[in-house]
Order: sequence, then C-alpha cells, then structure tokens
Amino acid sequence: MTYYLYILYSKASDLYYVGYTSDYVRRLEEHNSLSFGTFTSKHRPWSLEAVFSCGFIEPDAIRLERFIKRQKSRKLIERIVQGDY
Repeated sequence: MTYYLYILYSKASDLYYVGYTSDYVRRLEEHNSLSFGTFTSKHRPWSLEAVFSCGFIEPDAIRLERFIKRQKSRKLIERIVQGDY
C-alpha cells in the first residue's frame, strides 16, 4: 500500500491543512463531509492543492507530515504546493 502526503486549502478560511493517507481522494471527501466538531469541518470546503507519494512505509509518511506541521510555516507549505521545495 502506498502512502501519500496531501495538502488541502480552505479558501473560505484562507488555511492550509497537511495530512497523510493511503487514499487521498477518499480522505478529501471525508474532510468535506464527515461530522462536525473537527478542525477541518469548521473550515469547509477544502480543495486538494498537492499530493506526494511517500512510499510503502507508513511511519515515513507520518514523520514527513509531523515535520511539516512542526515548522508552523505557511510559507513552507506554499513553497511545497508551488513545487519550490
């Protein structure tokens, strides 16, 4: 199973969201439709801005997601989305 890092964007809230999954199409649908009370439910609708294959090892995808989130840098995320990183 291949794991993916994905970046979502909420135009309504002008926010990015970073996550990982093995099925980014399903995950986007979940972010846009699952129950309320979650972070992503408050900032709908989300659009898929970028997807990157992380390989077959889930912990590698988790480490990459956590690294990006720990940076707390919108500029970094925008550079990744634009392909500059």
